[in-house]
Amino acid sequence: MIRTRIIGTGSYVPPDILTNDNLSEMVDTSDEWIRTRTGICNRHIAKDMDNADMAYNAARNAVEDARIEVSKIGLIIVATSTPDYAFPNQASLVQAKLKAVNAMCFDVSAACSGFITALDIAASMLKAGSYKYALVIGSEKMSEIVNWKDRSVCVLFGDGAGAVVLKAVDNNTEDVTGALVGHERGIIDSNIYNDGTGASVLTGGRRFSDSCSTDIFIHMDGQEVFKFAVKSVPTAIETLLHNNNMDINEVDKFILHQANVRIIESVAKRLKADKDKFPVNLNEYGNTSSASIPILLDELNRNGSLKQGEKLVLAGFGAGLSWGSILLVW
Repeated sequence: MIRTRIIGTGSYVPPDILTNDNLSEMVDTSDEWIRTRTGICNRHIAKDMDNADMAYNAARNAVEDARIEVSKIGLIIVATSTPDYAFPNQASLVQAKLKAVNAMCFDVSAACSGFITALDIAASMLKAGSYKYALVIGSEKMSEIVNWKDRSVCVLFGDGAGAVVLKAVDNNTEDVTGALVGHERGIIDSNIYNDGTGASVLTGGRRFSDSCSTDIFIHMDGQEVFKFAVKSVPTAIETLLHNNNMDINEVDKFILHQANVRIIESVAKRLKADKDKFPVNLNEYGNTSSASIPILLDELNRNGSLKQGEKLVLAGFGAGLSWGSILLVW
């Protein structure tokens, strides 16, 4: 049985930091107001680089971590809502920078659920035997579509990119380190959902049909997004685990989209799960949309927090409305 496994992780955040105190000089807010309502302290802003630059840096780090040659990558998927161009796609720009000449490339637009969606697509294509290795990236330059005069939005978002390298493996197959790969490791199952009737709750970017429009900013009904997230994410996770005859307590870590610490705490409470199993890094990066899950995954991988054989649930939620979860064994 072919299964896809993450064999490398990488991330990149720009060096320029915008603190809560900086924002208090721009809009009517304060460090305490932001921290108590969101858990965010800082966010990183890409001042002198494009989205593709961040995506490439994260991808390069992931490939180095995977210890494979870029020529082996057969598929590149970039999840983003803030591409540098309408076309060509971001994945093609990354391919050129990375010199991954044998890769087929395309983008996924699913907002904050983008990485989960792209990872599910890549895993399915590898399981089908189409490719041996895939590179999946979440990269966002949210600062370009944030209205820095809108207090309800500008305190939330930051820029960054995260990436993973996937490999198709089966029983008795050795990975690049020479260790035996058991079929039980890798991506086990997933569920992805969408409800287009809630599309107006969270929007951003210019309508292509209105070329004269100057309104490219994010518009969000924060209360509706909160209610949607704390209801849909626990249900998706419970369904995923039920379908795989697993109990909540069997999960070692829940790696959720980093939007708001209150959402993460509410999800943990509804699942009746130990909140210590929900790692958080949004205090440093804010909401980086599709990049948030792979950035957190990379941090956990590099600091040694992820142990072989651990059961992980990744879960995203965002505009669309879209949401979903993935079960994997590290």
